[in-house]
Amino acid sequence: MEIYRDFAYCYDLFMDDIPYGEWTDYITALLRERGIEDGLVCELGCGTGEVTERLADAGYDLIGVDASEDMLMVAREKLSQAEAYSSDDGGSASCEPYPGILYLHQDMRELELYGTVKAFVSVCDSINYLLKSEDLAEVFKRVNNYLDKDGVFIFDLKTVHFYETACGDNTFTEERAEGVLEWKNSYDSESRLNRYSVTVDLFDADENVYDEIREEHIQRAYTLDEVKKALSDAGLVFEAAYEALTKKEPDESSDRIYVIAREGFQEKKTYV
Repeated sequence: MEIYRDFAYCYDLFMDDIPYGEWTDYITALLRERGIEDGLVCELGCGTGEVTERLADAGYDLIGVDASEDMLMVAREKLSQAEAYSSDDGGSASCEPYPGILYLHQDMRELELYGTVKAFVSVCDSINYLLKSEDLAEVFKRVNNYLDKDGVFIFDLKTVHFYETACGDNTFTEERAEGVLEWKNSYDSESRLNRYSVTVDLFDADENVYDEIREEHIQRAYTLDEVKKALSDAGLVFEAAYEALTKKEPDESSDRIYVIAREGFQEKKTYV
């Protein structure tokens, strides 16, 4: 079953409590601490472009990559609306369109860019959708290949602790006036795979269900040691891991961590 298809068009409705602004401020601070204050940044698993747009607002040029064409359609529509609004307003500074955003429909395991970038970022546990260690290594190799010299890779991960405790076999429900979203979890500690049964019922003005969306999502929990090995195998240099939105070293109780790696020297190649 394909994921983020019909769900893409109501994703923002139910994810309206995600602190995208806080995430972007945190990532921007990490980038600037490492001397990356402008230039080209590629976001892997960009989804509907919420972080992409905010990074553009922070002064970066963006390439947003996602495997879901439907999520990208939503992102492009928002970009088009922003540009139209700016044009209608006469191009005032307060309504400038998001500059320099290019959206690409690609599986990150098959990433192909026209050249290198100053940084890669990936948030909202997009990396957890890589279900095999080989997939993780392949993505990291491609990131290293397309990073500028001394470029930076910043990504987040949900942890083993999160899947074991927060997910487990629990069910979560998000209710909005427009509909109801249910995430039903099933976590296998041996394979460290978490299966999400996603059910969305959308309501019309009379609160009758007019659309039903069903998807099955799978994510994998990785240990930090596994991530470090995959980074090393890909030629990337591990720099740091932090508990989300902090500078604290993660521990066994951390739910989400951010990993920072640097480009490791390798001959850049063109994938065909």
